[in-house]
Formats: sequence, structure tokens, C-alpha cells
Amino acid sequence: MQDAIVETRGIGKVYDGGVEALRDVNLVFPRGQLSTLLGPSGCGKTTLLKIIAGLIKPNRGEVRVNGRAVQGPGPERAFVFQDFALLPWADVLRNVAFGLELRGMPLAERSEIARKHIAEAGLAGFEASYPSQLSGGMRQRVGLARALAVDAEVILMDEPFSSVDEQTRRKFQEDLLDMLRDRGKTVIFVTHSIEEAAYLSDRIVLLSTRPGTVTKIIRPEIGRDKGPDEIRRDRHYLDTVDEIWHMLKQYVA
Repeated sequence: MQDAIVETRGIGKVYDGGVEALRDVNLVFPRGQLSTLLGPSGCGKTTLLKIIAGLIKPNRGEVRVNGRAVQGPGPERAFVFQDFALLPWADVLRNVAFGLELRGMPLAERSEIARKHIAEAGLAGFEASYPSQLSGGMRQRVGLARALAVDAEVILMDEPFSSVDEQTRRKFQEDLLDMLRDRGKTVIFVTHSIEEAAYLSDRIVLLSTRPGTVTKIIRPEIGRDKGPDEIRRDRHYLDTVDEIWHMLKQYVA
């Protein structure tokens, strides 16, 4: 088996009021791959992601990263939130450098690193802009640049493109793969979009309706040496979309 970086062992989560979100979730996330959590609304995708991040605790089971039990957030994991979670009083440069600032990195060094990632995210020239001056798509790019700037081994992404229009979303998907290429990062990605999961993923973890349990793991087997349009016409891509839909449509009311 490929080197595992994240493992979930018997994860169960019950919220106050007795709502069971997850039940006995056992998963292994291979190092250097993009794995997507996909399932019907309310199946516990975001809950599982936050448990892996150490932001909430499970009622049962444990998460291990690099063989060590997760007790809370850690520097080897970075989270990209659906709602951007930017500091409204800080400009783009400081937002991207914020994780490095928390680690005590000197100003000149963290600014240099932040500028590099801002440019890679297509935001050169906006270093002095504030979140309120940016479009939703630009704010999400700031969030991604911040996650990459801290050089975490694992990037956790909670529906990062759900708030933008379809054209921007497709461009973000292409840019994400470009930015991750050759970095060796492990990405755990949450989405509601079947097409997005098939386009981006090395592995797709299908979860059942609540309480979420693992029903199947799909590997799209799409050649990543192809261009975006070729991938979306690729037989493996189309077959993956069809397979996922046939499995998930049972949960659609």
C-alpha cells in the first residue's frame, strides 16, 4: 500500500441532541494524493474534515497523522475554509503571511514567502488590498495561498469553490491542479459536485447518508498529462461521473 499520511480509525461523531453524524469511519489517505469526500448533504463530510484538522473531537475513534494521534490543530495540516476565513482588518500580504507570523517567522522572511505564493495564486499587485475590496474568487485565492505558504504536508479544503460561478469554478479547479503539481502535498477535499470530484481526484471516498459511513472508494484513473478539456472528455472521467451518480441518486429525495 502507498505510504499513508492520514488515517481515521473507527471515527464516530454524535452532536448534542443525539444527531449521529459519522459512524465507524476507517480510511487511509495516501501521501501526495488528492482525495475527495463526496456524499449527500448532511452525510458528515465537513465534520470528518474538521475532525482530521483537529478542530472538533470525535466521540469514538482517533485520527493519526504521520503515525501520531491528533489532539488538536497542528502545523502539518492547513485548512482552507468555505467562507474564506480571512482577517478583514489585514491586507492580502498579511493574510497570506499570517500562519508564518503565528510561528514567529521574521517579517522580511515571511513577506518574501507570502509574495511568492500571492503571485502563484494570480494575485500579484493586490498585496495591499483588503478582503472587502476583493471578489469572492480572489478571496478564495488568498485562502489557498495562505495554506500553501505555511508549507503544510496536508491541505484540508472544505468546498472551497462553492461560492463562485461555474466559469470561475472550472478555472479554479485547473489552477489548483497547476499549483499542486510537483509539490507532493496531500489534499483532502470536500465537495458536493460529482464533476469536480471526478476532475480533481486521485481517489474519491463516497459516504452514505447520515450517519456517514464509507460505502466505496473510486479511483478515476484519469491521465493527468492531458489538458483540462481533454480530461473532461476522457472516457474514464465520464464513466466516473456516471458511476458516482448511480450510487448517490438513491439518496436524492
